[in-house]
Amino acid sequence: MQAYIDTQVAVRLATGDSKKISRAARSAIDRYELLLSPMVRVELEYLFELGRCPLSSSRVLDFLESTCDVKVCPLPFDRVARAACHESWTRDAFDRLIVAHARCAADAYLITADEMIRANYHRAVW
Repeated sequence: MQAYIDTQVAVRLATGDSKKISRAARSAIDRYELLLSPMVRVELEYLFELGRCPLSSSRVLDFLESTCDVKVCPLPFDRVARAACHESWTRDAFDRLIVAHARCAADAYLITADEMIRANYHRAVW
């Protein structure tokens, strides 16, 4: 079984701030094959450029790959973009694409603290 991790979970894992990850989310991280939407890479770099993330996207992804065996999702971008067009509950392009990735992967779990995502994606875990 697969689970995607969202941007904030990726940051928390990479910065050692795992105390802010819920018990259920931690259990899912330990149990499932972990994937990232490529959009998480873009959002990480965006947050780094704004000074809201202390690590660049490449440092976060390198850490996650080496310590948690996280892989970037290989689904074709056009397929995910089409699915994202149906995520009309948000105007946030990052959230749309991250959720669409999980939906396209046979409704995989999505580990997220984001309340809006959790309210709109039935396989969200926190």
